Formats: sequence, C-alpha cells, structure tokens
Amino acid sequence: MSGLSLLAALKAFDATARAGSMTAAARALALHQPTISSHIQRLEVDFGVELFHRRGRRLELTSFGRTLLDYTRRTFSGEEDAHALLAAAKNQYVGRLVIHAIGPHNVLPVLKLFTEQFPQVNVAVGVGDSRTITEKILDYQGDVGVVLNHVAHPDLFGAAYRTQRLVVFGNTQHPLAQRATLKLCDLQGQKFVIREEGSTTRRVFEQELKERGVEVQVALEMGSRESVREAVTQGLGLGVVAETAYGPDPRLAKLAISDTRMATQVHFICRKERHHAPLISTFLGLAHSVGQTIA
Repeated sequence: MSGLSLLAALKAFDATARAGSMTAAARALALHQPTISSHIQRLEVDFGVELFHRRGRRLELTSFGRTLLDYTRRTFSGEEDAHALLAAAKNQYVGRLVIHAIGPHNVLPVLKLFTEQFPQVNVAVGVGDSRTITEKILDYQGDVGVVLNHVAHPDLFGAAYRTQRLVVFGNTQHPLAQRATLKLCDLQGQKFVIREEGSTTRRVFEQELKERGVEVQVALEMGSRESVREAVTQGLGLGVVAETAYGPDPRLAKLAISDTRMATQVHFICRKERHHAPLISTFLGLAHSVGQTIA
C-alpha cells in the first residue's frame, strides 16, 4: 500500500472508529460508504489484522484497533490543529471548540469573554464528572476539560483556575439549620444526599469526615448536583456542594460549620501536544486571566 493510499485508509479507519459506523464516517469525510468500507478492508487484508468486530450493523474496535486509534488520533488531531491555525491566521479565529466541564459555574465567565472576542467560533459544552471528562480529553473527544483536583498525567496539560470551598446545606426546617454555629462533629449520624461514586466533591468530603472520625449515613446517591439539591429541599437529607454551585433558595440554608475548610481545586486541562493549538491556547489564556481576578 502506497503512502497516499495508506493515509487515506487510516483516515477512513480513524473516522469510523470515532463515529461508530462507516456511514457516519463517510458523511464526515464527504465520501461514499463503500469507499470507507474498501479502505478498511484493504488495511485488514494487506496487514493481516482485524480492526473491528462486526455486531450486526454495530462496529466494535478490537484490541489492535484501539491501539491503532491511539496513533491515528495523535496524527490527525495534529492535522486538525494545523488547519485551525491556518484558518485562524486567515479569518481571525473560526472553527469549533468542544469543552467538557463539571458544571457551568466556572466555565461560563470564560465562555462569555471568549464568545465576545471570537463570535465566529462555534462552542459546544458538555457536562460530566471529572473522571469522565479526563477520559474524554485523553481520547480526543473534546478540546478543553474543566475538572476538580486534576491528577497529573503524562499526556495532559493542566492549569489551576480557582479554589472553591465546599458547603454543607439543608432544608431550612432541618434541626441543624436552626443553629448559629456548628462543628464538623455535629454531623455525626446525619443523613446525606450525595453524588455517586467518582464525584470529586464526594471524595473530598468523605476524606475529611474519615480524618476527623465523623460518620454519616448516605441516605441517597444522586447522579447530578441538581438532583442532590432537589432531594435536600424535600428534606431527604443534608447535601454538600461547591460554594460556586450553591445558589440562593428560600427552601435551603447553609450550615455554619466553623472548624473545616474543605475545598476543591478547579483545573482547566487539555492534551499536552494540543496546548498551543490556537483556539485551545486562547481559551486557556482567557481562563488564566479570569482565574486571577477571582482568586
């Protein structure tokens, strides 16, 4: 297989692996579906490998296919960044920026500045937990991630944005909400509505309780901050959330716990080799400037 035909076949494979089907890959590359199929078949025959398991109409990457995808993503993300750089020079920044964030509160001030300065850029924002976001950024499924307590990874660039304290809150009728001051030990035995396993806020909270010898009851596990908040308003338990995500609500009250400073650190992350891509670099620069004003 010649260099050009190999490159075309690898592009077809990469697009199929990311899109999950040859039909979607054909649309993305502006090709006919049989062309995509032919490229992939030739890769498999010429090199004696199996790239996909065929499950009816569904395609699943083989172990070898997953390894190859890691290489093609590095290759073609660089090509996409080079195209973005050239487009930026010509059109003063156009393109698409995909962001995955733990919630809207930290990313919105940066988005406001970015969209004001670069209105031609299409921005898409997804929401998830820190672990899922990190996986998406590593897998080239997004450009920038906004996570809590970023863990060092050799393939990631991370920049600290801000520290946010955690607050414990409850329904205004909860007995602890009636007290002017509390200590962490006053939470002993209390029922909590809490995020699912994998939540950084939950991990930090539970670590603080463990270190201080305080035990609470997990009454409910919920999949989002919004659902935790609503359950707490219904009196199903106390909740814990980052102060930036706690909005005023006449049904809720913060608990005035005086002897703890539980906090998480917000980080903006991207793949290390994409740190200087035009849109990513500009967005991170704005995040840095906003972070300094609110630190």
